[in-house]
Amino acid sequence: MLDIMLPFWGEPRYLYETVEAVRRQTDSRWRLTVVDDCYPDPAVSEHFENLDDPRIVYTRNETNLGITANYAHCLELATSDLVVLLGCDDIPMSDYVARVLDDHDRFPHADIIQPGVRIIDSQGRRIKPLVDAVKRMTTPRARSRRLLGGEDLAASLLRADWLYWPSLVFKRETLASTPFRPGFPIIQDLALVIDIIAAGGTLLLDPHPCFNYRRHEESASSSALLDGQRFSGEQKYFALAQRLMLRNGWTRAARAARMHSTSRAHALALLPVAVRRRDRAAARMLAAHALRR
Repeated sequence: MLDIMLPFWGEPRYLYETVEAVRRQTDSRWRLTVVDDCYPDPAVSEHFENLDDPRIVYTRNETNLGITANYAHCLELATSDLVVLLGCDDIPMSDYVARVLDDHDRFPHADIIQPGVRIIDSQGRRIKPLVDAVKRMTTPRARSRRLLGGEDLAASLLRADWLYWPSLVFKRETLASTPFRPGFPIIQDLALVIDIIAAGGTLLLDPHPCFNYRRHEESASSSALLDGQRFSGEQKYFALAQRLMLRNGWTRAARAARMHSTSRAHALALLPVAVRRRDRAAARMLAAHALRR
């Protein structure tokens, strides 16, 4: 059984599309829990009241918890051995549940499963943005399922985070023993995965595409790019990751954290955007991050 936990704050029409994609799964071994973080639209709760599907539970937080705390609350509600924190605008393909459960059957010791992902835009059309081309280039080669772990995996992810967080399936016991790090709301996904790897966890990379990841400007990570949130957070996290890798004796991974080359290249690529907008503060922040100041 797969617990599909869906923390919600965003555009309701995307949420409804995501829920319908879950309902179309070819494998019925799933349970969906929508955790509404006080989104200010009563129509959302009314939608689920009228849905009448016993496989789906809708709950609304009493107060707004924020991204990280709502993730943690979702995990408190999960009961199955396997958990996914599904994005409220992403679209799992119809064989997603069947594929990740088969992955788990074949590799029961894997703490994390990364299935194959395709990218869609706000209208659901397949796209190939530059950032995802970089992810494809930096993802370890895998023509079939491949189990990864240790310093090689940590160094690879610290050079370039090629994971797609909303598609990841975790062992619930692994998440229960690995709390989210406070203070890193934008890069919390990488921080959590690195902590799991540093503790001896493994990741199964499955190239079979069964998940549509939506990329559009309204996402939390996109909106933080030019206001300094993302890269200032990344600077602090990579310094922390370097110390963590050194404690493990993983010098190559520590070097990857210290250089964080792909993150710096990303900032450099955004610098012309800030210049065109005449946003001096953003330009200074991006230049400082690119130059590791």
